[in-house]
Amino acid sequence: MLLAIESILLQFDGPFAAELFLVARILFGGTLAFTGLNHFLDLESTAGYAEMKGVPAPKASVALSGFALVFGGVGIVLGVFPALAGAALAVFLLVATPTMHDFWAAPEEQRQTEMTQFLKNVGLLGASLAVIGISALEWPYAVGLGFF
Repeated sequence: MLLAIESILLQFDGPFAAELFLVARILFGGTLAFTGLNHFLDLESTAGYAEMKGVPAPKASVALSGFALVFGGVGIVLGVFPALAGAALAVFLLVATPTMHDFWAAPEEQRQTEMTQFLKNVGLLGASLAVIGISALEWPYAVGLGFF
């Protein structure tokens, strides 16, 4: 007998599921959007750190990453183009995580902090991929613009 794996249609019909999903979107997307906003508010310092890490065109890279974070975060909070918002965040995290938090190359006294930041970003990447995975669903309390 072969084990059959079937897709289960996800729905937001459990007790407070829609409200909890909204809170999760606000916490996840809002935090990343705020982080992106800080890229612009502290552009010089952030670009200096990026330059120290060997990022090419650090000011432009920081501005582009700030845009990805703000767009992705706000998109998730509002439910606007969630697949694109999740993808923007995933691409940012795929690039920024090993570049900016290379704990394996950090001095001993910074290694634990960089590893913590690296692992935090890996978790955020997982959440971004989950957003992409559920982007075709109708999201409760969302503007509802999307590709699907």
